[in-house]
Amino acid sequence: MPSYLTPNRHGYSVRFSPFHPERLVCATSQYYGLAGGGTLFSLELTPDNTLVEVCTFPWQDGLFDVVWSETDPNIVVTASGDGILHIWNLNSPPLPVKALKEHKKEVYSVDWSQTRQEQLVLSASWDCTVKLWDPNSASSLATFLGHTQLVYNAMWSPHVPSCFASVSGDGTLRIWNSLAPHRESMIMRAHDAEVLSCSWCKYDKNILATGGSDGLIKGWDLRNFSSPVFELKGCEYAVRRVQFSPHYHSVLASVSYDFTTSYYTN
Repeated sequence: MPSYLTPNRHGYSVRFSPFHPERLVCATSQYYGLAGGGTLFSLELTPDNTLVEVCTFPWQDGLFDVVWSETDPNIVVTASGDGILHIWNLNSPPLPVKALKEHKKEVYSVDWSQTRQEQLVLSASWDCTVKLWDPNSASSLATFLGHTQLVYNAMWSPHVPSCFASVSGDGTLRIWNSLAPHRESMIMRAHDAEVLSCSWCKYDKNILATGGSDGLIKGWDLRNFSSPVFELKGCEYAVRRVQFSPHYHSVLASVSYDFTTSYYTN
């Protein structure tokens, strides 16, 4: 199994390029993101199955998430502890080509819309807001208010343009329409604890999963929010990330603070 060591950096996020299957980027932080700087690593899998560094981009604060552009194979966006979204050109190290700064606290999540009708970016922050950005503009297009605690994750629907989900330390899952930023389309008390992650099912536009600090993974159907459609108990501590498989309808994976990576199938 090929691997790459990120010296003195702890990995926070890794993403495959949507254009080149052998390329990936990794967002990292010092000291588990509690202090120090961060580094963006651009990596490539060689024909002899070796994972090699293409270039690195150091930053003065921790990097918590990274996402590829859906229109340019050399552009990525990072979320950092200084509250800034940075846009990087992988062909032009070492400084970002653009900085988007409006959040008042750490930015913990960033996501680029995968629907071709729109090219928009979401950022989720510990300032309790989600912001909508056009990467070509200097200021955000909208700010989504409603969460009362840290927003850990915001993810575009892979099916419905303008629709996204967000989860927060306030225990809620919220569904939004980016064209109507003044209020949520749906709100659900998802966990009796902080909700750290959400993931849309790629094969059913109505299904998404949440992972909480209670160690539970829950599935939700947007057509009926009264109770979860499934509940998985497999983690001793908080579920840091949950992800639906892009290949199968009923397969999920999770990573947890109990040091486990888990695979679930129905």
